[in-house]
Amino acid sequence: MFLTTRNPDVLGLTNRVNRLLSDTLGSFDWQLRDSATAAWVPPVDILEEADAIRIMAEVPGIDPRAVKISVEGNVLTIHGTKQQIAEERTGRVHRYERTYGAFERTFTLPATVDANNIKAGYEHGVLTVTLPKVEQAKPRQIAVQVVSK
Repeated sequence: MFLTTRNPDVLGLTNRVNRLLSDTLGSFDWQLRDSATAAWVPPVDILEEADAIRIMAEVPGIDPRAVKISVEGNVLTIHGTKQQIAEERTGRVHRYERTYGAFERTFTLPATVDANNIKAGYEHGVLTVTLPKVEQAKPRQIAVQVVSK
């Protein structure tokens, strides 16, 4: 068995990556601040489209009915628990990598999100939260009017 020690430099690297993403992408809070207190942190992809922002969280093995999504002010919170399945083991465990327990991810929503119409779906272990944009934030074409004298 190998033991590893916690490397504090990893947190510094995470903070630098978060700062880089915030500086580059600006309007959305992408930080992994939840990782310090959660039993595990599901990875997420965040995509911005013309009419919505989508957050896709990898949560295989979770009962989708046990996932709670809430919005308070401009903060979206996704919370759930991955239950450990009781398995009878007759031999020695050589590696134990699967993670279980509670998780919580929080995201600061930009002002362009219509918080009253957020929807969520679950398919093949992926939770997709769709954050529609308010009408004023959607791209639109402006016609040029020709003025004749």
